[in-house]
Amino acid sequence: MTCDSPSKNTGFLRAHRVRAAGVACVVVTAALLTGCGQDSGSTSASTKTSEAARAVPEATKSPSPSASPGQMTEDQKERKELISATKITYDKAITTAEGAVQGSKLVELELKGPQDADDDESASPSPTGSPSPTGSPSPTGSATPGAGPQWVATVAAKSGAKHKVRIDAVSGKVVSSSEDSGQDTADKAKTVKRLAEAKQTPQQAAKAALAKKKGTVTSLDLDDNDKDVLVWKTDVVTKDWNKTTFDIDASNGSVTHEETDSD
Repeated sequence: MTCDSPSKNTGFLRAHRVRAAGVACVVVTAALLTGCGQDSGSTSASTKTSEAARAVPEATKSPSPSASPGQMTEDQKERKELISATKITYDKAITTAEGAVQGSKLVELELKGPQDADDDESASPSPTGSPSPTGSPSPTGSATPGAGPQWVATVAAKSGAKHKVRIDAVSGKVVSSSEDSGQDTADKAKTVKRLAEAKQTPQQAAKAALAKKKGTVTSLDLDDNDKDVLVWKTDVVTKDWNKTTFDIDASNGSVTHEETDSD
């Protein structure tokens, strides 16, 4: 009786150990599967977080700032200051200049600063044709030259005689008006011929230039180009304060030349 008992007990213990080992394997396998699942999810989340972190700087990048005042050239600064102080546009200046001399037409217009206008005034003749020693405006002037920006216009009467008309670029009032001295018969005839050949008005020439580049018209001049073609030379200052000069064919309004001064 005592010999059978150990054999039965041994068999029972072995079976119990096999079942226990099986259970342990199942537990370990489950643990491994769970761990793998967590690692996979963690890796995926980490990848998404990394991608999002990389995307944020790209989305929040601000555009490059425009050139600061300290980076502008002296000419650009002068243009900015002059245009910022001007209230009267080129077209209004043309109307005022032509109205100052009956039956006249514009042949030249330029926006000038106080110092430039004052220097030009000193060199220009008085209404009587005699030099003005003090450089003061004519008796018809209603403002003091040099006090602010001016539109300096040259208009020609029907006879071809040119007159200089200065217009306050802030108030729009005529500062002075006088006939240019030293014009002979040939000069007047040449001016009459040019005006007859110019089928495009200065306003139309300005619009043709502005169609090429948006900005502020600061100068118009009826003159021959290098090929002896009559053009309206038109200056346009853009938002970057650079100046572009256009040659506008005075007969058909086409742009024949364009040159930018970035200084």
